[in-house]
Amino acid sequence: NVGQGLLIMNTIRPIITGIGLLILWQLIVLVTGVEHFILPSPMDVAIALNNRFNIILGHTWITLIEILLGLTFGIILGTISAVLIGYFAPARQWLMPVLVISQAVPLFALAPILALWLGYGITSKVAMATLIIYFPVTAALFDGLRRTDPGYLELAQTMGASRWAILRHIRIPNALPSFASGVRVATAVAPIGAIVGEWVGSSQGLGFLMLHANARLQIDVMFAALFVLAVMALLIYFSIDALLKKMIHWQTETQPSND
Repeated sequence: NVGQGLLIMNTIRPIITGIGLLILWQLIVLVTGVEHFILPSPMDVAIALNNRFNIILGHTWITLIEILLGLTFGIILGTISAVLIGYFAPARQWLMPVLVISQAVPLFALAPILALWLGYGITSKVAMATLIIYFPVTAALFDGLRRTDPGYLELAQTMGASRWAILRHIRIPNALPSFASGVRVATAVAPIGAIVGEWVGSSQGLGFLMLHANARLQIDVMFAALFVLAVMALLIYFSIDALLKKMIHWQTETQPSND
């Protein structure tokens, strides 16, 4: 009963927060009398969303595909890189400088180059999302792999376990909580890569729709697309978060004290 009560409260709180923000938004529009082409009211955005629903939905699918593909490739590449860096010294010497350099260069500056190399289709957007996702996954998993309890490693070596067995049964399970944290961060920033790629050059996606609407002062349509993007990003994040919790079900979560 207590668990169900907490679940209900955790579900209700975001809804109440969202409603409160909408009310505050509406009050700001009413009190200030700001023009609708600068800040449309929530009702104007709702009407635009209803009138352009099919168009917005079509662009949403494109952005969703870009985000999910970027997540997939970024997690796969990040996992492979972290294992290589953490487990093989020669690979660490080659890959660590590349990893550091990749973060020294602003990733947003690479968007025009990726568009030039890969074209203005979905490929350049997926590549941009992959690059943004790659670092937090690699860094988190690498940190988890190198923080394995030495006692576990010594016991495994004493029992004659192979390097592969140690990696599979000790290092990777021990690093999963850190890996999960990295994936959560990657999931939160994944939409940024897709949208920036669409802003640089595209003819589809929510980023393109927002630029198109902004150029025509259709600010209500732009806000409607932004709202759909936010909802989609939240759904992806909480879906990934639920999946990660099942994957590391043995890890207990501590609640902050009320004192």
